[in-house]
Amino acid sequence: MRLTELKLPLDHTPDDLHAEIIRRLGIATDELLGYTIFRRSYDARKPASIILTYTIDVALKNEAAVLARLRGNLHAGPTPDTSYHFVGHAPEHTNRPRPVVIGTGPCGLFAGLILAQMGFRPLILDRGKAVRERTKDTWGLWRQGQLNPESNVQFGEGGAGTFSDGKLYSQIGDPEYRGRKVLTEFVKAGAPEEILYVAKPHIGTFRLVSMVESMRANIESLGGEIRFQSRVDGLQIEHGQVRGVTLASGEFIASDHVVLAVGHSARDTFEMLHRHGVFMEPKPFSIGVRIEHPQSLIDRARFGKNAGHPILGAADYKLVHHARNQRSAYSFCMCPGGTVVAATSEPGRVVTNGMSQYSRNERNANSAIVVGISPADYPPRYPGDPLAGVEFQRHWESLAFTAGGGDYRAPAQLVGDFLAGRASTMLGEVIPSYTPGIRLADLTRCLPDYVSETLRQALPAFGRKIRGFDMYDALMTGVETRTSSPLRITRNAELQSLNVRGLFPAGEGAGYAGGILSAGVDGIKVAEAVARSFLAG
Repeated sequence: MRLTELKLPLDHTPDDLHAEIIRRLGIATDELLGYTIFRRSYDARKPASIILTYTIDVALKNEAAVLARLRGNLHAGPTPDTSYHFVGHAPEHTNRPRPVVIGTGPCGLFAGLILAQMGFRPLILDRGKAVRERTKDTWGLWRQGQLNPESNVQFGEGGAGTFSDGKLYSQIGDPEYRGRKVLTEFVKAGAPEEILYVAKPHIGTFRLVSMVESMRANIESLGGEIRFQSRVDGLQIEHGQVRGVTLASGEFIASDHVVLAVGHSARDTFEMLHRHGVFMEPKPFSIGVRIEHPQSLIDRARFGKNAGHPILGAADYKLVHHARNQRSAYSFCMCPGGTVVAATSEPGRVVTNGMSQYSRNERNANSAIVVGISPADYPPRYPGDPLAGVEFQRHWESLAFTAGGGDYRAPAQLVGDFLAGRASTMLGEVIPSYTPGIRLADLTRCLPDYVSETLRQALPAFGRKIRGFDMYDALMTGVETRTSSPLRITRNAELQSLNVRGLFPAGEGAGYAGGILSAGVDGIKVAEAVARSFLAG
């Protein structure tokens, strides 16, 4: 059975937890056969007395009797079945072409893995390279300022999430526990078991690399195939049904089931789909900057005297401010003890992102501070232009490239100077972590005016929530534009394109996920939809 909302002080002992379980159940010590932690979170609203909250699954001698006695108790009941159940399995013999999955980010990997586990032997295509080769190319940009447009932070095995904090939590509803399947598969691939129970699990870049390789090997062992440096440049569509894909090499691959898990930065793929008439629409996203503080400042503000406690680790934060101009600024993809990284995928443009290792022990904390925008803000080439958001992103990324000096350095500005309306000329306490380097500048030159205005209102408000957040020499680096896809490839209840049967838009690039966990969950959902369609004939 399961107990929820079991609260103990931060420095409790295992004996304290054992005793609290027995007290809550009202049983004798020898009636408790064992227990496992399903979830552990903390409440740090009062830093001086931080509380841990547990969800515990217990094994009892007389479970039925205890359940009957506690009937009606909101925090005790049967443990739900969180195991994954496949929707079907591939027929042993078929002449139909196998499913094709485009992309090996979290969505594509999990779509491919689930299809492979169901026996469909998927073919998975990625325009980039295998993860270790891709890592070398990414370091080429970070260390030498040399961009490979096909192998970088955005493109290649593992997707954009590989070079991130490796966050594995989401606000999506998940009544069928697909998220649990994602976490379980990650543990099988080498992730620490704690991701199954901590409230805000993360992995970090180095661990993600080896995990992605393990998942690839698993897919291949089940009959799947993964091909890198295989960019899809065209679709074959007959009478509203997809019949296959054409690669940049000219090779045609037949398939009646194609999963589009291309990620939020596959702009040329979006353009190709638009040329083929695939329905899509512009959607909101956000734009802003990365902000860096000393991690010690965030730890003290969030945890007080408990800063540095091993259970708590490096502190994070989540902030939002509704400005007078009817826009909102908020923190996004906060990376405790991490670095700001170059994340462009196109020449002549600068894009920022954040990354942490599992240890989260770098000097600075960083987060995107972004402002929500809508399609009404995009300068359309024509009404309803689904690619208007892409052009909007490109415009500001190009201005950031110029402001950074034209060599992939990023423009940066001290918070105090930004609030005062002047360009920065010297650094303060915060040492920038961005590579290939920063150039002090005026960030308002590469942000829309309403974004700058909103940030100027938000930063002091954030300083009232986290003391020191608006410190003069906190450092802002721009621009952050890839917060989510600027468009949605619309799909129906069967998760297929509205106007192309057999085409399954999926994940972050299609506008249906935001982050590693939700992308993995969407990949599972789409794999299930592919299986149902395939089995229905």
